[in-house]
Amino acid sequence: MDIRALRYFVEVVDQQSFTKAAVKLHLTQPTVSKMVQQLESSLGLKLLDRMGKRFTLTDAGEIVLKRAKEMIALHDEMTVELQDLQHVGRGALRMGLSPSTHLALAPIFAEYHARYPKIELKLFESGGNITIQDLRQGTLEFGTILDSPRVADIWSEFESMPLFESPLCLLAPHDSPWQGRSSVELSELQACEFIFYDDTFTLNQFVLDACAQAGFEPRISGRSSQWDFIASLVRLGVGITLLPRAFCETLDASQFSIAEIQSPALNWRLMLAWRRQCKLSFAAQAWLTLAKEFLCVPPSDR
Repeated sequence: MDIRALRYFVEVVDQQSFTKAAVKLHLTQPTVSKMVQQLESSLGLKLLDRMGKRFTLTDAGEIVLKRAKEMIALHDEMTVELQDLQHVGRGALRMGLSPSTHLALAPIFAEYHARYPKIELKLFESGGNITIQDLRQGTLEFGTILDSPRVADIWSEFESMPLFESPLCLLAPHDSPWQGRSSVELSELQACEFIFYDDTFTLNQFVLDACAQAGFEPRISGRSSQWDFIASLVRLGVGITLLPRAFCETLDASQFSIAEIQSPALNWRLMLAWRRQCKLSFAAQAWLTLAKEFLCVPPSDR
């Protein structure tokens, strides 16, 4: 059903005149008359009883008038919402985040919300392996993924942009043998019990591979997807762990031994990923543009 024909019909009834309706619609009177006749023909019902220049609504006309006004209102509301989506900025941003991604992204999210307050942030914290699956399925538009040899093959599927890089550090109890050390070789840790990460995290395999390269398989005393909880277990002497320096620096240094891993040096390099050849929503395009602005400008210059 043509929404224009419904508009013309409603205007004719409101004006009680084809001529006045034509003037209001900036059309000719024959054009308006033809559209109303086409509406009647498409419905197979007479909507107006014409008596010379006057007319009255038929029973069918009463029903169509009521529903036409509802349909026009819904159509106009939908049009405004779609315009907002493209220009004002409505909708939702769906992103999968690694733990402690706030270290790099919190300022970007704050500025994004200030610019686009009508866009809902739907942020899901999960391991990189789950994020990759959700990106492939289209559940997420963006995801943060640890760049490592284990995921090298995914970059043919995804566009990417580096977000953040930080060396991995040993996090051990304050009274550990490494207290006061600035660095430690990974092989020195082979007799220790490790607190590891949820096996959905790409960091999990990244560290396992590094340990294998250093000549040992770590003994794992526990796992968690929450880095804060892992740090608490370390502080209480349950084991040691490897976490990015940027995260370690948020902890109370008096409670821990923190030393950068050497031989091999390990870097936590976080990438922003999104599917190739996939049209991004307005919300996603706006976030990507803002992220590029932030990551190209030193914090002191913002």
